[in-house]
Amino acid sequence: MKITWFGHSAFRVETGGAVVLIDPFLSGNPTWKGGVQAAAAGATHVALTHGHSDHIGDTVDICRSTGATLVANFEICMYLAGKGVENVSPGNHGGRQDFDDFSLAFVQAWHSSAEIVDGKPLYLGNPAGIVLISKAEPGKIVYHMGDTDIFSDMALINEIYAPTIGIVPIGDRFTMGAELAAMACRRYFSFKTVIPCHYGTFPIIDQTADKFVAAMGGSGVVVPERGTAVEV
Repeated sequence: MKITWFGHSAFRVETGGAVVLIDPFLSGNPTWKGGVQAAAAGATHVALTHGHSDHIGDTVDICRSTGATLVANFEICMYLAGKGVENVSPGNHGGRQDFDDFSLAFVQAWHSSAEIVDGKPLYLGNPAGIVLISKAEPGKIVYHMGDTDIFSDMALINEIYAPTIGIVPIGDRFTMGAELAAMACRRYFSFKTVIPCHYGTFPIIDQTADKFVAAMGGSGVVVPERGTAVEV
């Protein structure tokens, strides 16, 4: 499995013949200079954790140019279908969707979810984390937490899915900070690989992963360069 980070919470997960973009905030992302086209090349699916603009990002353009299937909650799927996304696969918490090379489930996240339209928030369903279970590479299970606080039912997510790869927000203010994120990883999961995200993008969130790496004792933490794929 290859995972590429593009800054903020935007990732590319490649497993088997599937290329899944998660929260592809690219063109508006001040820390990503590589453009949308290269990042989205060959995309088969786009999966969204919630409806904030720094997570929906370039979804519409990517789905229209690649034909990728949008996997998101019902509200986001219907909203973006109205903007020209043709292939949508709506779901919600507790269900699982099966595709050729992976299955995907939405799980709880403590956050909010809306797009600002004409100066007013448009509700876009409950925020979620994403569990991506590779069929092509058994045992490779990715848990992208989305934007979230720590919560005790993370233990239940681990019991049900036993994720091996954690993608964890650490930037503070809008999500967990370094200490809470490390507590969540240590207390509730047995990740083999942990990739921090949602930091360094804007001045009001933490700028580096240093505090998280220190809080984790370096154990299993991978801090990738933006745009450089890592094998997990």
